[in-house]
Amino acid sequence: MAAATTTASEGAMTDLSAAPLSGAAKLAEYAATKARRQRREKAIELVLLAAACVSVFTTLGIVYVLVKESLVFFQSVPLWDFLTDTQWTPLFSDAHFGISVLLSGTLTSSVVALLIAIPLGTVIAIYLSEFAGHKTRETLKPILELLSGIPTIIYGYFALLFVTPLLQKVFPELPGFNVLSAGIVMGIMIIPYISSLSEDAMRSVPMSLREGAYAMGATRLQTAVTVVVPAALSGIAAAYILGISRAVGETMILAVAAGMQPSLTFDPTEPAATITSFIVQVALGDLPHGSVGYQTIFAAGLTLMLVTLVFNLAGYWLRRRFREAY
Repeated sequence: MAAATTTASEGAMTDLSAAPLSGAAKLAEYAATKARRQRREKAIELVLLAAACVSVFTTLGIVYVLVKESLVFFQSVPLWDFLTDTQWTPLFSDAHFGISVLLSGTLTSSVVALLIAIPLGTVIAIYLSEFAGHKTRETLKPILELLSGIPTIIYGYFALLFVTPLLQKVFPELPGFNVLSAGIVMGIMIIPYISSLSEDAMRSVPMSLREGAYAMGATRLQTAVTVVVPAALSGIAAAYILGISRAVGETMILAVAAGMQPSLTFDPTEPAATITSFIVQVALGDLPHGSVGYQTIFAAGLTLMLVTLVFNLAGYWLRRRFREAY
């Protein structure tokens, strides 16, 4: 009996002494698991940082190449002539390097495109956000966004072979290559960018603002125009800036349908060359690398980048100026 009691007491003491060891082991295992998780999270963070740095270094590389090659170009062509000359004939024996000729074509085509894209894109965004039902919205929005997935070369031939003949029935004197048809088709292509982003901005407006307008007797249209659109103005402005940048940088539609005739004109019914179409023309040519004619594509590209940067800065200012926090 005494032996059994002694054995039982020894077992109890063994269990009591083992309990702290078990708890320490669990703490050690938890610490090891936490350390492994932190190492994994640190590795994921480094991968994400590297992915973000790729875009930064790519941008810096593009800027470096454009600036470096453009400085070589401006050693042969004065900057003042580049900005003020009214002729652009860098590939002729009597060379002129007036970038204003290409800027006029770029800005004219962009204005035509935005006159189509901004009104239609905004109206579509208002309809999808404030009037369309859930099923209608989920059906129309993907179909609309398919327009942005069509290759731009297809849009170019559509403008040249379909839109231009239609316009020639209205304007018989319209030449086969013109900025008007290219700008109209380019505006159709930009509509999804503006409508999708604007609709997202409108849907982010709190429902309480709409309910307040309805309580005061406003109709759905009045609420959309006077309440929702002003409240989402920063997001809508960002969509407009994206559309402008897309229009300024468009290449293939203008190269196919607008012609490549460099002329200082703001008449959309005439053919014109743009910065992007000229870059395509020279890049596909047989000019020797390092010649002044070849270096023009870098000066033109730098000009295009600066124009786009100005629009992006304007968009950033508009977002800061009209941003509403709810």
